[in-house]
Amino acid sequence: MSVKLLTYEKLAQCETLVMGVFSDVREVPVGLPKSMEGLIARVREIGDVTGKADEVHVLYPEEKGSCRLILCGLGEMKKWSLPNVRKALGLGAKRAQALKSKEVAVWLETFAGESGNLAEVAQAAAMVGLLALYQYQELKTFLKPEDKTTAPKLFLASRNPEACAKAVDWGEIIAEAANYARTLANRPGNKVYPQILANEARLLARQYSNLAVSVLTQPQLGKAGFGALTAVGSGSSHSPVLIEIKYHGDKPKAAPIALVGKGITFDSGGICLKPSAKMEDMKFDMCGAAAVLGIFKAVAKLKLPINLVGIIPAAENLPSGTACRPGDVVTSLSGQTIEILNTDAEGRLILADALTYALRHKPSQILDMATLTGAVVVALGHAAIGMAGNDDTLAAEIHAAGEESGERVWRMPLWDEYRDLLKSDVADLANIGSKPGAGTIVGAAFLEKFVGQTPWVHLDIAGTAYGDGGSVYAKGATGVGVRLVVEWLRKKLAFSSL
Repeated sequence: MSVKLLTYEKLAQCETLVMGVFSDVREVPVGLPKSMEGLIARVREIGDVTGKADEVHVLYPEEKGSCRLILCGLGEMKKWSLPNVRKALGLGAKRAQALKSKEVAVWLETFAGESGNLAEVAQAAAMVGLLALYQYQELKTFLKPEDKTTAPKLFLASRNPEACAKAVDWGEIIAEAANYARTLANRPGNKVYPQILANEARLLARQYSNLAVSVLTQPQLGKAGFGALTAVGSGSSHSPVLIEIKYHGDKPKAAPIALVGKGITFDSGGICLKPSAKMEDMKFDMCGAAAVLGIFKAVAKLKLPINLVGIIPAAENLPSGTACRPGDVVTSLSGQTIEILNTDAEGRLILADALTYALRHKPSQILDMATLTGAVVVALGHAAIGMAGNDDTLAAEIHAAGEESGERVWRMPLWDEYRDLLKSDVADLANIGSKPGAGTIVGAAFLEKFVGQTPWVHLDIAGTAYGDGGSVYAKGATGVGVRLVVEWLRKKLAFSSL
């Protein structure tokens, strides 16, 4: 699916036109056929359309050949904000899709108002439109054509399309990368296991010449000392792998940024078996890995001037006669011994080895993404990513990128009181805390043991990686992390997309 720019003279020719409406602006935008202008003026005058945020109205002009109108409320223009615009665009696009529109045009100026942020709106419209119209249906082979949801063609209309072109391209690339990550995560566990995930990374590298992929298999992992990763994968017939992906956009000797993504392709909990209710959602336990691949897809296409290395530890966490047990002690790649008190706290184990391996690349910074804890949902719900780290500057950069991208983060403390909870009687540390509570922070404190002095941020995406659908996303994976990290890199490089 792609986005095309139109001049505003052609916007009324599309089947469905999406417009923004402000609650404190009564004037109807000039440029529509008279019948449409009159209809909008009439519903505004009688109060059926107020322009309040989250309002969505569908209008049908009587004039033959007129397009369907979807009016999206934006609230007061004097309180204009990009998050409000993104939400309104998502609601409008989803309504158009529900109406089975074949073509959708978004009139950009009506969402920008007097803000002067036309390029930002164009980028948001391209990105949000593609995210909102995404559907995962590749396994629905018996749907009748009339029942299958097909994404409409997306057009962005503006009086000045040339000024929006670069921003639209940027938004389209990021959205396509996020949707790629969503597709990987939406596939069930029998379709994506560690070896398949490795093949996806290889396929991505074949598509982009500036990417390179290597994979460490079970024998290599065992020989090299990846004791934590191999322990987690020991109960499955699909052996674990470590995927390494590199992007070179800067000088060869420039230190890379390391991105580490948790790749548990299915998490049953292992011997500490999870309850059966909602266990099918544990196919999403590799959303961190999917996000890393999505980020590399975007960066490779954007050709950003930076060096990146991605590390994805991939395993299935299943119970069997060969699975690791509560009470087992394993030796991680770092040499630290870990007492496994709960086999369902497996993500931090595979990340421990992956973070240690990332240090071998001497990165300037490390960022890891993982559906690590259910506790983050208790703390933050589904509105924000839980963040912890050892570097205030890096954490502030990620927070700022979250506000800009719409994938917001909230930092949690890493104090000695939490670190002390990881003490073990028989090993260097335990994989869960000795007392209940603060599960997200304790998980981050565990990971901190494996990054040394390198600036590091941990993102717990368990509450934001998938859901039941919202103003932008369909039910399933969200691709969270792709927009956030690409925006962080853009700001770091002072690279303008507008």
